[in-house]
Amino acid sequence: MDYKTNVMRILDKNKISYKHYCYADTDAISGVDVAAALGQNPDMVFKTLVTQGKSGEYHVFMIPVAKELDMKKAAHAAGEKSVEMIKQKDLLKVTGYIHGGCSPIGMKKVYPTIADASAQSFDSIIFSAGKIGYQVELSFSDLNKVIKVTTADICAQ
Repeated sequence: MDYKTNVMRILDKNKISYKHYCYADTDAISGVDVAAALGQNPDMVFKTLVTQGKSGEYHVFMIPVAKELDMKKAAHAAGEKSVEMIKQKDLLKVTGYIHGGCSPIGMKKVYPTIADASAQSFDSIIFSAGKIGYQVELSFSDLNKVIKVTTADICAQ
């Protein structure tokens, strides 16, 4: 693949091995569609969600694409009274990414990042490479070498 996203360049710079996928030539829109297009288990394909806590601080959550974020569990994990999703129009300003291409790696600032605890049960996880149509796959421990990620039970049942 000739095309490299910022996420891939950051991983290369940190000498982190990863697999990359391109689904840009498919009709995949939702995370579940992306997992299907890649032929991957949707439990190991993660979406990146950005919230703002009652304190005004931003928090990043990574959850499997077929799951929903439990806002109470997320707030508790982030040490906030409450969190709410940021408005789509604010995503670019806050993270440097657009909706559908948001990655926990390479945001404008480093925000506290919490992945669903299930991330640790896989040899590797797949998530956005920072551009719509591109995904990267790497181990959770390698992700933690690039950004600090904690885990918690944050998905709705």
